[in-house]
Amino acid sequence: MDIIMFFINQIFREASLFLGIIALVGLLIQKKSFSEVLQGTFKTIIGVVILTQGVSIIVNSMLPLSGGFNQLYGIQGDAVLQPMGSEALISQFGSQIGISMLLAFLINVFVARFTRIKNVFLTGHHLFWFAFIFVAVGVENGLSGLGLVAFSTIFLAVYIIVVPALIRPYVKKVIGDDSFTLGHPTVILSLVSGWVGKVFGDTSKSTEDLKFSPKLNFLREITITSSLVMFIVYMVVGILLGDAATEVYGTDRNMFVYSLMQGILFGAGLTVLLSGVRMMLAEIIPAFKGISDKIIPDAIPALDCPIIFPYAPNAVLIGFIVSMITSVITIILLGGTGLFAYAILPLTITCFFEIGTASVIGNGTGGVRGAVLGSAVAGVLMIFLVGFSIPFLANTASDWIVIFGGNDFSLWAIISGLFGRLFG
Repeated sequence: MDIIMFFINQIFREASLFLGIIALVGLLIQKKSFSEVLQGTFKTIIGVVILTQGVSIIVNSMLPLSGGFNQLYGIQGDAVLQPMGSEALISQFGSQIGISMLLAFLINVFVARFTRIKNVFLTGHHLFWFAFIFVAVGVENGLSGLGLVAFSTIFLAVYIIVVPALIRPYVKKVIGDDSFTLGHPTVILSLVSGWVGKVFGDTSKSTEDLKFSPKLNFLREITITSSLVMFIVYMVVGILLGDAATEVYGTDRNMFVYSLMQGILFGAGLTVLLSGVRMMLAEIIPAFKGISDKIIPDAIPALDCPIIFPYAPNAVLIGFIVSMITSVITIILLGGTGLFAYAILPLTITCFFEIGTASVIGNGTGGVRGAVLGSAVAGVLMIFLVGFSIPFLANTASDWIVIFGGNDFSLWAIISGLFGRLFG
């Protein structure tokens, strides 16, 4: 029992070590060499550690801006970034997150083996973050122990089984075959964009028929684009704050220099995060894939959204720009309504990854018009999703959802949160 408790409290609680064990098992099943097993296991662990450090840097880069928006909206105190925070949640409930991941994945494999739903969720880091969200919702509703694990496992299993199947026809429309689907929190935004494109679009004119100036190629690099966008946002908010900016931001530096450095800090954090993601995916996906291949013939992988970017790269850029414009306008309009009792920040990452993907889907169903209109609607919907989801994570992961939400994370936080309030 002491050994079991050691693994539960000390190993499973550490998300990096737990994912490392999953990679280890997958590599051993595939009968990899000792060198490959050691390399794959440690790269997975290190990748998760790098990922979490990137999240920490990004959160720290956004904290002063949250205070700035609160000041502009007339909100007293910090109504978004709560004391517990995502890092503390991972630290305290790492074992529940890890166990939920493993159980939900096994359920996914079982369903794929014995039913017609053949997609297997192989986007390892999103498997972790959805487990993280569902555990946070469970904690918010007073769940603990086995109840918390059961709650998060059920919702995680439903998500990774059902949602990739919903987006699968739209992915097939874009890529021209049925070789993969998406395992990414873009699905609600992509479904909306795909529907808008289908109803209002025109497939005769694709985004890939458009020619962009080479001078705009830098916008394709998300770390640079994010840095520039956050720099501009800091400057605009600082100008609107006027003389109060230095006090609200907590700095005595020149506003231009301070805004530039905060933008660069955000970009650096995103670079670190993506580096960790790439390292982890390079090891954990082959391990997952090896397990599924041996158990499930003809499995269809649900993969990360960048895999679809090459099919319509112009659409990705259009989706990012259009959604940034519509989402910022929505934030400004909502700021004076009092609808949300906390600040909503520009969701740069969601605009690029989730709505960039949604734009590709919109282009597939409705060409240029589908990409533009789909991205515009998704940009507005994104703000409402993140706004309505924050109360369900108010004491745990609100600091995380306000930066990475506005997508399936937010939608399913709301769905699971409503169930939690009924039965928690």
